Amino acid sequence: MENSAELKIRRDNAVAKGVSTRGIYVTHAENAELWDADGKRYIDFAAGIAVNNAGHRHPKLMAAVAKQAEAFTHTCFHVAPYESYIRLAERLNDLTLGDFPKKTMLATTGVEAVENAIKMARAFTGRSGVIAFSGGYHGRTLLGMALGGKVAGYKKAFGAMPAEIYHVAFPNAYHGVTPEMSLSNLDMVFKSSLDPERIAAIIVEPVQGEGGFNVADFDFLRRLREIADEHGIILIADEVQAGMARTGKMFGFEHPGVAADLVTMAKGLAGGFPLSAVTGRAEVIDAAPVGGIGGTYAGNPLAVAAANAMLDIIEEENLCVRAAEIGEAITARLKAIASRQGMEAIGDVRGLGAMVAFELVTSRQTREPDVALTHEIVAQAEDRGLIILPCGTRGNVVRILPPLTTPSNQVDEALDKLEASIEAAIDKVHA
Repeated sequence: MENSAELKIRRDNAVAKGVSTRGIYVTHAENAELWDADGKRYIDFAAGIAVNNAGHRHPKLMAAVAKQAEAFTHTCFHVAPYESYIRLAERLNDLTLGDFPKKTMLATTGVEAVENAIKMARAFTGRSGVIAFSGGYHGRTLLGMALGGKVAGYKKAFGAMPAEIYHVAFPNAYHGVTPEMSLSNLDMVFKSSLDPERIAAIIVEPVQGEGGFNVADFDFLRRLREIADEHGIILIADEVQAGMARTGKMFGFEHPGVAADLVTMAKGLAGGFPLSAVTGRAEVIDAAPVGGIGGTYAGNPLAVAAANAMLDIIEEENLCVRAAEIGEAITARLKAIASRQGMEAIGDVRGLGAMVAFELVTSRQTREPDVALTHEIVAQAEDRGLIILPCGTRGNVVRILPPLTTPSNQVDEALDKLEASIEAAIDKVHA
C-alpha cells in the first residue's frame, strides 16, 4: 500500500491544482475516527465539512444503502420514479417550519439546491433580483459564487458575476455590525440600487459556514421575514451546513421560529452520500415549469435511502440534544482557554449547537486577524491527530464540526489535543 507521500506525488501530477486538499490520505474511518495511508489515527472534527453528522459508516445508514443497492442503483427519477424519493419528500415537508402546504425537489449538491431555489423564486415572483449577505457562502457554480460574500478562494480569477445580485452587510457583533446596521444597509439597497418590487429572493444562512460561523441574530431573521412579507419577496433559508441537527435543532431557523418560504439543505442530509433538497411553499416550488428543475442524478436511490435512514438516526439517537451537549462542552473549554493568561489571541468564541468556532486576532483591542496563527493551530492539531478547519472572510477563524455521534471520551480527547495545539501554535508564531 502506498504511503501519504507517494499519494501526494500522484495527486500533484494527476489532480487539478484548483482542487484544494489537505495532506491526510484516508484509508478507512469509523464514527468520529479515521486512519490515513501511514496508519495514523485522527479524530475527525471536520466531519466531511458538516456532512457526517452521524459519523462515518453508521451501521443503520450503511445497511439502508446496501439494501437499496440490491434492488437498483439508478433509474433517473424523471424516467422511472420510486417510492423512497416520495417518502423522503413527505418527511422533509413535515420537518420544515411553516403551517402551509409544502413540496420538495431533490438534487445532488448544495449549490444545486440553492440555484433551484433561486429559479423557483424568480419563476414565482416574475422578478430577477436577489439579496445575499457579506460573508455568505452558497457554492462554487457561477450563480453560487455570485451569491457568496467572499472573494478570496471563491470568486478570484473567474471574471464577471451574474447581474442583479446585491450584498448586504451581515450582522457581526464581534466586529460591531449590529442587526440595525444590517437592516439599514438593506434599506439603502432598496433606495439606491434595486426597487424591492424587482427582488425575487433574500437568501441567508442561520449560521454562516465559510464566513466564520457567524450566528444570525434571531430578531434579525424575524425582521427579514417581515420585510420579505411586506414586499412579496421569497425568503430562502440556506441550511446546507447548519441543517440536519447540527445546531441543536433540525434546522437553524427553528431557533428564532422563522418559517422560510424555501429551505435548501444538503451536507448532513444523507450522511456522506451526495444529496440535496429544496423544501418549501408548494405554490413557489410548483412555479418552475415541468422539466425546468431536476437532473439525471438528482435524488439518486442510494443517497435517498441514506437520507431516510439519516432522519431515523437523528430521531432515534436524539442527535439534536446530543449536538447541544457536544457544543456546550466545546464552547466551555474554548472559553476557559481564552480566559487564561497569555491567550489574548483568541478574540471570540461563538457558535450554535455543535457548530462552534473561535476567531484569532493579533490584539483583542484592534481585533486585527491573525491568519498565520490560525493556520498554525490547524497544522498543530493535524500533527496531534485532530482534524479541524479554518474559515472566515479574513481567514482567521477555526471551526469545529464533530460528528454528533462522537463519544464523550473522544470529545474530551479532541479538546485536549486542541488545547495543546493552541498553546504550541502561540509559542511558535508569537515567539
